[in-house]
Amino acid sequence: MSERLKAIFIDFERTYRNLIEATNNAKTDLEIDGAIKRFELCYELAWKIIKEYLANLGIICKNPRDCFKYAYQNGLINDENVWLEMIGVRNQLVHTYTSEQSREVFEKMRSKYIEAFENLYISIKKGVNDVEY
Repeated sequence: MSERLKAIFIDFERTYRNLIEATNNAKTDLEIDGAIKRFELCYELAWKIIKEYLANLGIICKNPRDCFKYAYQNGLINDENVWLEMIGVRNQLVHTYTSEQSREVFEKMRSKYIEAFENLYISIKKGVNDVEY
């Protein structure tokens, strides 16, 4: 595994675990808002680790949409549509942020985004253990 991939994986793993903890424990508005910020960070690291992982396979992608498509084609993620949906949600959070929208995002995090991150985590972890770089 390249040092860069290893460093991104360590950051992604930590962020993913923090997201799970925040999502499981969030009860107040402040805690929910904090969990959403952790989602944003996890999303950013997810597409960056996909980008780096694919680059190590010789596949170049330059934006999240392309990275998610290639990740799906290469078995790193199992539901491309969820990841493409996350692009829109992430962009929505950056440009408009209302309490109603944040609660909708929080529920999506709990119902499907955590699972998507988990599947990516398992795929990347398995991949970096199976392949020597």
